[in-house]
Amino acid sequence: MRGLFSAEMIRSAVMALFFMAALPAVAQQQDMHFDKEPLIIQTAAGKMLHFTVEIASTNDQRAYGLMFRKAMAEDAGMIFDFGVSRRVTMWMENTVLPLDMLFADDRGTITHIKEDATPYSQDIIDSMGEVRYVVEVNAGVARKLNIRPGDRIVSATTTKKTK
Repeated sequence: MRGLFSAEMIRSAVMALFFMAALPAVAQQQDMHFDKEPLIIQTAAGKMLHFTVEIASTNDQRAYGLMFRKAMAEDAGMIFDFGVSRRVTMWMENTVLPLDMLFADDRGTITHIKEDATPYSQDIIDSMGEVRYVVEVNAGVARKLNIRPGDRIVSATTTKKTK
């Protein structure tokens, strides 16, 4: 009986440590702030698709992204600005919503689209080349609105001058 009690104590201590380690992530979720801006996708067919996106431009914001979100408006999303063009890899761990990811170069031209990224997946999603921006929208939006490589994203983030 004494050994069982010790195992229970150890298990309780491990669980307490787990929850203490998880606490900063929960606190960060409540404290993480993203500015918003309008974003337009100009399609090759001449359509102007309007969205309101949150801006992830710091390392912490890009790492956090849309994790733990349970809902997002159909015309909403998030733009990730990496500051310079480079090959980007992303994943969906801790991301509840299925997403479409639009990878765009430094001019805002969409070069690759990953449709229907699987929630909670640790599979690597590759930009398939150098990009500066990634726009995440609800899964199915790219197909529904006929968004394709070659279309262009335009927002204050994509048009600002860099040094």
